[in-house]
Amino acid sequence: MIAAAISAVAGALVSSLLACVPGLHVYNIFAVLLLVLYPAPPGIPPEVVLPFAVGMMVGYAMLNTLPSVLLAAPDESTVFTVLPGQKYLMAGRGYEAVIVTSVGGLAGLAFLLLVAGPVAPFLLRPIAMVFRPHLHWIVWCVIAFMVMSEWPKGGRLGNAGPGKFLDAWKSTGMGLVTFALSGLLGFILVYRSPMAPRMAFQGFMPAFVGLFTVPWLVLNLVCRTEVPPQSTRLNRGLSRDDILHGSLAGTLGGSFAAFIPAVTGGVGAMLAGHATAMRNDRAFLVSQGASKLVYYVGAVLFFCVPGPALTRGGAAAMLSTICPARTHSDYCLALAAIGFAGAVCALLIRPLTRAMVGLVSRAGYRVVSCAALFVALAVVLAVTGLPGLCVTLVAAGIGMMPVVFGSRRMNCLGVILLPIACNMSGVGPAVASWLRLL
Repeated sequence: MIAAAISAVAGALVSSLLACVPGLHVYNIFAVLLLVLYPAPPGIPPEVVLPFAVGMMVGYAMLNTLPSVLLAAPDESTVFTVLPGQKYLMAGRGYEAVIVTSVGGLAGLAFLLLVAGPVAPFLLRPIAMVFRPHLHWIVWCVIAFMVMSEWPKGGRLGNAGPGKFLDAWKSTGMGLVTFALSGLLGFILVYRSPMAPRMAFQGFMPAFVGLFTVPWLVLNLVCRTEVPPQSTRLNRGLSRDDILHGSLAGTLGGSFAAFIPAVTGGVGAMLAGHATAMRNDRAFLVSQGASKLVYYVGAVLFFCVPGPALTRGGAAAMLSTICPARTHSDYCLALAAIGFAGAVCALLIRPLTRAMVGLVSRAGYRVVSCAALFVALAVVLAVTGLPGLCVTLVAAGIGMMPVVFGSRRMNCLGVILLPIACNMSGVGPAVASWLRLL
C-alpha cells in the first residue's frame, strides 16, 4: 500500500508539472513512459502502474487549466474555458479564473470518491449493457447538437438580401467547414496515417497540438497581445449557488464523457450546461473544472470496475494491455490513488498558478507564448518525427479557422468524432474507400 501511495503521488507530481507546458497531453506522456519503463525486466507490477496512471490523470486534469487560461492554449477537454478564461485574463484576474476552475476539479474529486466510487461496481454493468447497442446513434446526436447549437451570430450588416445572409452565416458556415475538414483529417490519420507504425500510439497527438494549441499561440505573437498585470488575489469568493450549479453540470457532463466514446470533457460540460441553463461565467468555469476531472479520472476508474470491461480514453486503452483482468482490489487501489493524488494537487494549485503568473509577468506574454510554441512543435518533432510535424502544420491551418472567423473551436473535435461515429455505425470503411484511403 505504501508503494501504491508513493506511486500515485509521484504520478500527480509529474503530470502537474508537465500540464503547465502547452502541447503536452497526459496520454502522450503516459504512453512514452510505458514504452520506456514497462518492458524493462522484470517489468513494473500493475499495482504500481495503476496508481501512477491514476495520479497522472488527476494531476493533469487539475493543472492543465494553467496554459488554457494564462496562454489560451487548450487541449480538447479545456477548449471551452478559453473564452471565459480570456475575459478574466484581460481583466487582470487570470489567477482567479484558474482557482475558480480548480474548485470545480475538487468538486469532481469529491463526486468520484463519495458518489461514483461506491455505486459504480453495482450500476456500471447494467448501464453498459443497456447503452452498448445504442452508442453509435448517441454519438451522432452529440454531433448534431454541436452543429445545430451554433446558431448564426451575424446578420446585422448590410441591407436585407444576400449580404446580410452571408454575414449571418459566416461564422456558422466556417464552423461547419472546420468540422468537415477536421473530420477528413481524422479519417486520414485513422486509415492512412503518414506517421510510422511504431508511432501508432501517438496517432492523434500532432493533430491535437495543431488544432488546439498552435493557433492561439500564433495569434498571441501576431496580434502582439498586451496582457494587463495579474492580481494573485481573489476579488470575490464563490457563492454556494455557483459551486452547486457548476458542480452539478460538470459532474453530469464529465460522467457522460467518461462513458460515451469519442466525447471529451469539454463537450460533456457543454451539453450539461445547456441542460442545466448555465449562464454564469463563474459557475461555467466550475463546471469545466469538474467535467474535465471526472472525464479523465472517471474513465480510468470505470476501467477498473471488474466486469463491464469498459475501456474509454487513451489511458484506459494503454492500461488494458498491462492489466487485462481487473479485480475489486484494483478498484479499491484506484480509489485510494485518487484520494492521495487529489490531496497533493490541492496543495499544488496555488503555488504553481502564482509561479506561472509571475513567469508571464516577468518574461512577457509574447516571449512565453513564443517559448511555448517552440516547445509544442519540438515535442511533436521529437516524438513523431517530420511526418507528425507536417500533420501539426496542416491541423494548425484548420484550427486557425475558428479563431479568425469567430466560430466555435469545438468544431475541431470532428477529427475524432466523425471517424469514430462512422466506424461505430459500420460505415467507416465505406467512407474511407470513397475518400480513396483504402
